[in-house]
Order: sequence, then structure tokens, then C-alpha cells
Amino acid sequence: MSKSNFSRRGVLKTGMVASAGLALPQYLRAEAHTGFTNAPADSEVILGFNVPQTGPYADEGADELRAYELAVEHLNGGGDGGMMPTFSSQALDGTGILGREVKYVTGDTQTKSDAARASARSMIEKDGAIMITGGSSSGVAVAVQALCQEAGVIFMAGLTHSNDTTGKDKRANGFRHFFNSYMSGAALAPVLEAAYGNNRKAYHLTADYNWGYTTQEAIQSSTEAIGWETVNTVLTPLTQTDFSSYIAPVLNSGADVLVLNHYGGNMVNSLTNAVQFGLREAQANGQNFEIVVPLYSRLMAKGAGANVKGIFGSTNWHWSLQDAASQAFVRSFGTKFGFPPSQAAHTCYVQTLLYADAVTRAGSFNPCAVVEALEDFEFDGLGNGPTLYRAEDHQCFKDVLVVKGKENPDNEFDLLEIVEVTPAAQVTYPPDHPQFAGGALGTCNPGA
Repeated sequence: MSKSNFSRRGVLKTGMVASAGLALPQYLRAEAHTGFTNAPADSEVILGFNVPQTGPYADEGADELRAYELAVEHLNGGGDGGMMPTFSSQALDGTGILGREVKYVTGDTQTKSDAARASARSMIEKDGAIMITGGSSSGVAVAVQALCQEAGVIFMAGLTHSNDTTGKDKRANGFRHFFNSYMSGAALAPVLEAAYGNNRKAYHLTADYNWGYTTQEAIQSSTEAIGWETVNTVLTPLTQTDFSSYIAPVLNSGADVLVLNHYGGNMVNSLTNAVQFGLREAQANGQNFEIVVPLYSRLMAKGAGANVKGIFGSTNWHWSLQDAASQAFVRSFGTKFGFPPSQAAHTCYVQTLLYADAVTRAGSFNPCAVVEALEDFEFDGLGNGPTLYRAEDHQCFKDVLVVKGKENPDNEFDLLEIVEVTPAAQVTYPPDHPQFAGGALGTCNPGA
């Protein structure tokens, strides 16, 4: 069950509807806000924030909720506006969305697809949410995206990295700002080759759900393309907390690189076990043994502590970026919560602004109008440089960061250092790339 958690910040100016800054006639306003699921009344609009509040990704979920709260505050005219002043669109003005105060309800996905769908359904059917966003699991994202397609509401995916979300399981009502497994592989491979050479033997431990599968496929494909050999691939349960039995066989496998296709608490635990087994000091095939974490976050680095030092990975965004938008968000988030935001917080904040902006530019909450406004939308000023929301699959294309654990951090948050900003062109792929094969985007469903 979701719980109501209404925000009442900001000053309403009801009856104002803007499209590219222009007011629409009354008859168009009436037509634009009827005939679809959960069409809002004149005074408020309700968004649904569906995040893991329990389970292995709960730390990510907590930071996502902080970001959503901040986004709502800014949309309603509170705080310092965060990235609204840096966002290239400049359609948002702090009067809510189309003059309606933004309120929200929250739910707990539990990092379980069934629980996430039940929570999202409750927010749509009982609370009147017109848009659902959130999640820190690709299994959850795929399940909730399909539900939103059926229900006729927009799904602005939170943290989901599996190729499937905008690959075989893509939906017309769903959009992803976060990068994906293919992009991690494309960004990481050249850095790994430069650091470790092309004569390596890799052993993969992989979370047993669709994010793990596509991440292993992407990293395996990209590293084999630079000459690495894949020695073994082993699936591990998402609920696993002690990975000792999975780490022990690595030592005698002939591998000299361990790839941990794990995220959140899973990665913290598996990396800790790998260090306890001495892999970081080991040698194999006449080379130092290395560990790679394809998908990193600051929260994971904090959980793993000194174990992350020197370990390469990729990330969607990092608080140390010096562009004006990133620093505006870091300043706003840090002032409110006392510490820098994670990549999960960043993508959820951005997705909320992108939805609000699309509604504003379209002059309508109708999901099909929102889809049209977002497809092939090019923007800047949200922290990742110039970005494209591609129409063919609703995937964002932008620069990707390669990072590694910092050897001598200055403070408890200074745990990762950016070693490469991979340009968007290097991680862009055709919509029919084999790793994204199958499925069809379909058409927008406005619901009722």
C-alpha cells in the first residue's frame, strides 16, 4: 500500500496553462485536461514516487525520495530552484505544473516486481497519480513500466540500467534518463584496456535478474572485443548477503579479473568478501589480480569503504562535476540534507523536472501530448551536458562517466574520482542493436 505524503510548498496561480510560455484559450484548456487517466483538477496534480524503502537497494531509494521531495519543492516555487534556472528549456516558472500545485504519494517497491506493481497500481487507482517514477531495480522498472502502459499514465524511470528497459521491454509511455549496460561496456572497455592490457581472463559474478544478465552481456562483449577471455559466469541470488561460497572458486579458476555485476548492498557485500579472500593482493597469470564494478554509485562506495580504492566502474553522474547545473543541484541538495546527492538522486530529480517541463511545453497532462513533447527532445543544463531523448526507444543519450575508487579521499563523500568523461557519441548505438533486440515501442496509451 502507498502512503500519502503530500507536499504543500509553493504559491498556486490556478487557471494558468502555458505552452512555450503562451496561454491557451479556455476551450483548449478544457479539452486538453479531460479524456485520459487521472486528469487533474484545477488546483493540484499528484505524482507517484515508487522507490525501494526496504530491501537491498533501500539506501538508493532513500536518496531518491529526498530528490523527489526537493524537485516538488522547486516546482512549487520553494527553495533556490535547483537546476530549474540552468535547464535549457526555461518553461518551468515555480508555479507548480500548468498552475497546479504538485503533490505526491509514495510507495515501497521492496525491490520486488510484484510489490512494485501493487504499489504503483494503488497510487494510480486510489491516489490519482498521473505519473509514476522511481525504482532502483531494472526488474521493477520493466514491471512498472508495463503497468503504466496498461493504465495510461507516464512512467519516468528512476535508476534502471538494464538494456531491456529501453530494449525488448520498452513501452511508449515509458522514458529513461539513466544510462544502460551497453553504455557502461562501451565507456569502460577502452579504460580497462589502457590500465590492464588486452591479455586478461575475466570471471563474472552476476545478479540473477535482468539487469545482471544484460550487464554481464555488455561487459563480456566489450571486453572480449579488446582481447579479454571470459573464464566463467556465475549467477548469484538478489537476496544473497554472504558471497564467500561464490568468491572461493575464483582463486583457482585461472582468472585474473573478477567482474562484479552487482549493485547496491549486493556489491558492497560481494566486494567485501572478495577483499577478505585476498583477491586484491593476489596474482594470477603473472599479473596483479583486478576487480571491476561495472555500475558504481557514491552510496555503494560509502558502504564498501576502503575496499573500493583503485577499482574502476561507470556511473551516470557524480556530485564532483563542475558544470553549473551539477553544482547548482549539489548546492541545493546539500543545503537541504547535509550531504551530496547520489546518481540515483540526480536521475530522479531530473526525471521529475523533465516530466513537468514536457507537460508545460505541451500545454497538457495528456500522456500522448507528453510523449510527443519528450520524443527527440534535446536539452542541456541538467548535469550531463547536451542530451537527447531518442524517439525510437525513449532512451537518453549523453556523456557517461568512468570512475574509480579514490586512493586518498579528502572526506567521507570524496570516494570516487572521475577518470574519463566518455562522449555521448562513443556510447550511442542504433535502435536495432542486437543487445536491444525484440519488443516494440508501440503507441501511447492515454487510458480513460
